Amino acid sequence: MSQKKVAFIGLGVMGYPMAGYLKKAGHAVAVYNRTESKARAWAEQFGGVAFTTPKEAAAGADMVFMCVGNDDDVRSVVYGDTGVLAGMSPNTILIDHTTTSAELALELAQAAEAKDIDFIDAPVSGGQAGAENGVLTIMCGGKPEVFAAVAPIMDAYAKSRSLMGPCGQGQRCKMVNQICIAGVLQGLSEALLLAQGAGLDIAQVVDVLKHGAAGSWQMENRAVTMAQDKFDFGFAIDWMRKDLGFCLAEAERLGLTLPLTHDVDKAYAGLQEQGFGRMDTSVLIKSLKNG
Repeated sequence: MSQKKVAFIGLGVMGYPMAGYLKKAGHAVAVYNRTESKARAWAEQFGGVAFTTPKEAAAGADMVFMCVGNDDDVRSVVYGDTGVLAGMSPNTILIDHTTTSAELALELAQAAEAKDIDFIDAPVSGGQAGAENGVLTIMCGGKPEVFAAVAPIMDAYAKSRSLMGPCGQGQRCKMVNQICIAGVLQGLSEALLLAQGAGLDIAQVVDVLKHGAAGSWQMENRAVTMAQDKFDFGFAIDWMRKDLGFCLAEAERLGLTLPLTHDVDKAYAGLQEQGFGRMDTSVLIKSLKNG
């Protein structure tokens, strides 16, 4: 794999280690973060270069990666005089790892194409631990030849990466992923209440069930902490509600009804009102305990 000049925009709990893996793979990495001190800390730790605007970080890069918060956050670093599109050259590639709406993916693809820049929507799954360990699952939308150029670079922090179809399909696949997580957490929450009520040892239950048909990442990594009433870690429900909003909007566009997704989203909304917005998604169990 040839070494590339790349930029990484957004150094949160996901982007910080992802950009680090790109540098460890031997690429020349420029970074930008809204909080400049974090960008400087990253540059000091990994030996890359920090810039004060997305445009400056993107200048001269073969590929620009982004991982920020939501649709509006993406727009704030892409457009305008200081945005990445103002700094990128023709025949380069813009990759968005942010979980966004499919509509934004299509919008960005069109804006990039107007400047002869290719675009890949590439949301990730695996959480903070997956980013830190370099084992993320990446769902991509874009042209096959563009994906083929980007995939070996993403391998620096990916366990798997797949092209799901044209632009927007990566984001739609991530919606499916989030619905599956919501369903598993709802079932796991109800199961744990029954197990606790019956006096079962939760750690033993997990050890027995994780090897069978009921096994899941959520069971192995969250069941015990859910039973211990510990939620101050992981993927916050504030972010999950953003993602489920995309799912429900896409379902409405397709004329579909998603009752479980709607119910879980409503439960999370109630938990937000109770002050649990920054807690891990497994805090869903509290919505059942609280009636």
